[in-house]
Amino acid sequence: MSAPALLRPRSDTSLGARLARSGAARQGAHLRTEDFAGWLAGRARANAFRVERIAFDALEGWSFENGTGNLVHRSGRFFTVEGLRVTTDDGERRTWHQPIIKQPEVGILGILVKEFDGVLHFLMQAKMEPGNPNLLQLSPTVQATRSNYTKVHQGGDVKYVEYFTDPDRSGVLADVLQSEHGSWFHHKSNRNMVVETTREVPLDDDFCWLTLGQIAELLHRDNVVNMDSRTVLACLPFGDGANDASGALHSDTELLSWIAGERSRQDVSAERVPLAGLPGWDRGEHSIERADGRYFRIVAVSVEAGSREVARWTQPLLEPRGRGVTAFLSRTIAGVRHVLVRARAEGGFLDTVELGPTVQCTPGNYDTGRRPAFLDTVLAARPEQVRYEALHAEEGGRFLNAQSRYLVVEAGEQDAPIQAPAGFCWVTPGQLTSLVRHSHYVNVQARTLLACLGAMAVTGQ
Repeated sequence: MSAPALLRPRSDTSLGARLARSGAARQGAHLRTEDFAGWLAGRARANAFRVERIAFDALEGWSFENGTGNLVHRSGRFFTVEGLRVTTDDGERRTWHQPIIKQPEVGILGILVKEFDGVLHFLMQAKMEPGNPNLLQLSPTVQATRSNYTKVHQGGDVKYVEYFTDPDRSGVLADVLQSEHGSWFHHKSNRNMVVETTREVPLDDDFCWLTLGQIAELLHRDNVVNMDSRTVLACLPFGDGANDASGALHSDTELLSWIAGERSRQDVSAERVPLAGLPGWDRGEHSIERADGRYFRIVAVSVEAGSREVARWTQPLLEPRGRGVTAFLSRTIAGVRHVLVRARAEGGFLDTVELGPTVQCTPGNYDTGRRPAFLDTVLAARPEQVRYEALHAEEGGRFLNAQSRYLVVEAGEQDAPIQAPAGFCWVTPGQLTSLVRHSHYVNVQARTLLACLGAMAVTGQ
């Protein structure tokens, strides 16, 4: 009798083909794409949702800590709003102070997949977040902090979380720690997971099964697919991110060397400091903000949500002052699509630098002084240059009305030369997908655009 095999393949070579079949399926086994908007509207009508701005002294369970002035929860969990002092040797501003959200817990962002009629379907949730501009958006199967799924809030169970915490229930297709917004979070990571089950899965009313092709179509619509779904989808090799058989302008080794060089070159120091007396920021009854009205402010809200684990709560939120622009410039080089990434240093990153989009900013913050590189190129793009455009909200659980116009813009040599300027590099979507398999290489805005590139390839746009 032969001994049992101890070795297994290092990768699932069938996954790309399975994802391609799901991407080609423009209709699902359970919900037609043309019926999705009606289904989502029905879930909005089925539950009572309300978000109201309140004064800080109306927060329940939250208070400004004696001494530091940090905004904290009485449980010692969830998150805190603190101060941050950032010093850098690159850029127009070399030193600045700002509020920052400190949330040390690692949450789970997980999508459960299952085959129906030989096609992978993704279990997606109609989830209310208080900061979403339209409240209800399409979220992963599970979108929960550790405090949520361990029930620190004494609320209901997080549905389907057992598929992500019990390895016997499912097989892992993707599982990686990824950063969140480095300008607004301090050292925040979430576990991005895609797991597959062959078991029967009871379907809750607020959930639906969709193919990758259906989700790709929804990614072309404004404020439908939430940030957490987009970052998880970016961890899968689909569309343009599946492979680059023809090669790339820079080899993977050259790309990794360039990233290492940028991390070594850029010197960023980020020190947590008390929120009280933060230079340049004033605390009022309803907000903590700058006198010039730029960047963002901290506010407080009261929330009612009939479909959440807790039906009523209050919390602080970070509210940006203006709509962002987040864009990749794209070029076809020797027949292969490339996008221009920037090595971005943000105060909240764990590893100083991550790859971000070509442009990532709020234009209203730059009415005076030096404009971000390539911003005017993106804003001046002709309609025929815009390959992708949609309005997407950022993380609605911590940010209020945080929206960015996400774009992929076709550029020529005059707009964006192959010899990229310092701090920028041309990479393929496949190279970004390879980097997303590892932690803290590609920032959350670039991961959204990577999911959008996949959606463009799947839908043929």
